[in-house]
Amino acid sequence: MTRRSRARGPRWRIGLLAALLMTALATSAQAKQEVIIFHAGSLTVPFAEVEKRFEALHPDIDVLREAGGSTKMARMISALGKPADIMASADYTVIDKSLIPDYADWNILFAGNQLVLCYTDQSKYADEVNAGNWFEILARPGVVWGHSDPNLDPCGYRALMVLQLAEKFHNQPGLYDRLIANRPEANVRPKSVELVSLMKTGHMDYAWEYLSVAKQHGLQYVTLDDHINLGNYKFDNFYALAKVKVTGKKPGTWITRTGQSCTYGLTLVKTAPNRDGAVLFLEYLLDPEQGLKILEEMGQPAISPSQAVSDEVRRRLPGKLPALTGVKQ
Repeated sequence: MTRRSRARGPRWRIGLLAALLMTALATSAQAKQEVIIFHAGSLTVPFAEVEKRFEALHPDIDVLREAGGSTKMARMISALGKPADIMASADYTVIDKSLIPDYADWNILFAGNQLVLCYTDQSKYADEVNAGNWFEILARPGVVWGHSDPNLDPCGYRALMVLQLAEKFHNQPGLYDRLIANRPEANVRPKSVELVSLMKTGHMDYAWEYLSVAKQHGLQYVTLDDHINLGNYKFDNFYALAKVKVTGKKPGTWITRTGQSCTYGLTLVKTAPNRDGAVLFLEYLLDPEQGLKILEEMGQPAISPSQAVSDEVRRRLPGKLPALTGVKQ
């Protein structure tokens, strides 16, 4: 054997070993289970942290999340047939009306929120806006304000409900119409989190957001009275005075959303591609010492223990979920 051929031997072996290692790593990556979650845009920050910590405990699972308006996310499952394991909505009634019974069997209430009016230092009249005059400022010429699309995102129809309730609570006849007249359609965006960047870049003065989103993105905000912020279930009777008409399941149909306190819901999709992995994620998310604790850390009020609508539903939940769930009172 020549000196040249002997020198080639080690290099050939090293190349083979490297190729085998890369193949093994690729095979390992491909072997990971995927858990697909569709969720409300307002859950993006806390769910990112839940995903990170869950995957650290379960390195064989890859959580894939898609965020958007809750109504839009539900329609992706029901109308477009997109594969998903879990659906988490900012309004639990979206699951009740859009997914149960054809696409899901149950609904768990796991978090709450309230609406606030967000702004930045760049916003017009930022130095004077408060809980007593915000509606006057939004009606002023030149003030740019907006909200998310009520047909796609619960935060959108909830923003309109807040305006209706403010008209009654502050005894301001015609307030709703005056405010809407000062809000061009261009200021209505598909999901509420899109409005954050518009405010931060100075293209919008004020926007309606959830309190958790305001905290997570470092926005200034006006806290509203409990009578109108949709954040206190004790005022559900008053909230019910607000009604917003939105598009229904099928094109050309309409449904009416009635005001009530902000309550988030989640479910396991009937056609879940990875049912076992999804149940494992839900067990982590609804554990008061794990997922629910993370929600609280991220500024998202958690319902602990989470709630099923009845004891019968609670007993039918998969895995350890019955032990982690109470019953709605």
